[in-house]
Amino acid sequence: MPSDNRPLSPHLQIYRLPFIVVLSITHRMAGVANTIGALLVIYWLVSLASGPDAFERAQAVLGSWLGLIILFLFSLGLFYHLCNGIRHLFWDVGKGFELDAAKRSGQAVIACAVGLTALVWIVAFATGGA
Repeated sequence: MPSDNRPLSPHLQIYRLPFIVVLSITHRMAGVANTIGALLVIYWLVSLASGPDAFERAQAVLGSWLGLIILFLFSLGLFYHLCNGIRHLFWDVGKGFELDAAKRSGQAVIACAVGLTALVWIVAFATGGA
């Protein structure tokens, strides 16, 4: 094969992914993380049904600093996936496909996910739930 002086395709360290592509990838990642988080909820429910000792151990694990970080990230992923799913419902009916509208709705998804997560955690700590 002859060696041309054609440019090589840029790799991920050089190429900047479009904002909408990043949102799509994180939506998929949030879906996988929600599946793993659901296993955490199942663990908590099984410990609740298994008696006070098992429940106390689960509460200690989930109430630790690492457990709280995992729960925070799980709730953020859950709200992000929910908000982005609503955005996809609008796309299903043909609304918001224009580049500007897609970018604005993506920014709104991030803002809503962060806002809902903050609201849930503020209420949880204010009522002594965490």
